[in-house]
Amino acid sequence: METSISKLKHAKRIVVKVGTSSLTYSTGQIHLRQIELLARVLSDLRHEGREVVLVTSGAVSVGRSKIGLAERPKTLREKQAASAIGQSELMSIYSKLFSEYGCDVAQVLLTKNVIEDAQRKENAITTFNTLLEWGVVPIVNENDAISTEELQFGDFGDNDTLSAMVASLIDADLLIILSDIDGLYSADPHKDNQAKLIGEIDEVTDALFEIAGEAGTNRGTGGMATKLKAAKAVMSCGINMVIANGAHPTVIYDILEGKQVGTLFKGQKTAIGE
Repeated sequence: METSISKLKHAKRIVVKVGTSSLTYSTGQIHLRQIELLARVLSDLRHEGREVVLVTSGAVSVGRSKIGLAERPKTLREKQAASAIGQSELMSIYSKLFSEYGCDVAQVLLTKNVIEDAQRKENAITTFNTLLEWGVVPIVNENDAISTEELQFGDFGDNDTLSAMVASLIDADLLIILSDIDGLYSADPHKDNQAKLIGEIDEVTDALFEIAGEAGTNRGTGGMATKLKAAKAVMSCGINMVIANGAHPTVIYDILEGKQVGTLFKGQKTAIGE
């Protein structure tokens, strides 16, 4: 009998979210080798016959790096301007690298009102489905140049929540969030050396939020609490979610081979593997 983890090998429609810390060095410079490996893995999955959507962070950091800002922009106008510069650069890099592995990509910029307006929501779903039917990999980010929710409030917020929204929009089988931590621990592993990695979670409870801790690096906006919110959202839609360390994008292979990697949030989507 297959376990919840082993059933992940049957996931056909997959959303992968990658954070800023996985795309850039601590210096703020773009991590080209990391992005190249991510493009290779996702292209390989596409050639295997899976449908893949990439939700990417990093536009502000890439924009900051491109114009030589010494530190992350602090004001909203600076963040929006840096995002506009960085998004163009980021897509150029993704397009070049994915094409080297035989995959076409498409940029999809979303704002929160997409899910609040029925017509826009339907349009977004149609666009995603059409791109996936064509074998194209949609690359998604929030439209920071005109939307302020993420940059100012961190509510829509960080791309953890955005990735959950995308997964629910396209009725994905699996959401993989690549982070700078191995998964959800029983306590903050940076402060408690007795903290244990939690392998599987059936329900996101208040107790889990209490141990989630605060947002991580100075290059990104997300933290474990935002990932738990994302998990709660997709689990309610019957979608499985895995948090894993994105230091090596090949971890995606391990997840899809049914290996014990990171933390699995069980969405109980019975259609997978049955």
